[in-house]
Amino acid sequence: MSQQEDLTAAADEEIDRAMDLGWAALAKLTPWGDTFEGFTPEGREVCFERAYLWEGETGGDIRVEVTVYEARAYEDGVRHTRLMPREPGDGSIV
Repeated sequence: MSQQEDLTAAADEEIDRAMDLGWAALAKLTPWGDTFEGFTPEGREVCFERAYLWEGETGGDIRVEVTVYEARAYEDGVRHTRLMPREPGDGSIV
């Protein structure tokens, strides 16, 4: 597996985990972001950067961003962005 494929696989896994949380859980955290160190599926030591942002107005859709990169090469990292739409019945903002 190439470095780029490995970073992409790690970003795929991380954004899938975030999307599994659902709108109601993420809404309680939004806006929020963090960076932590971890490992790719191939064992590369990388940084994971996550951000949950309101796509438009507060209480609407949430933009989920994940970037995976080697500490020395942010520009060569992989960034995935997905939109978690607010569905009717998701409840109100806490």
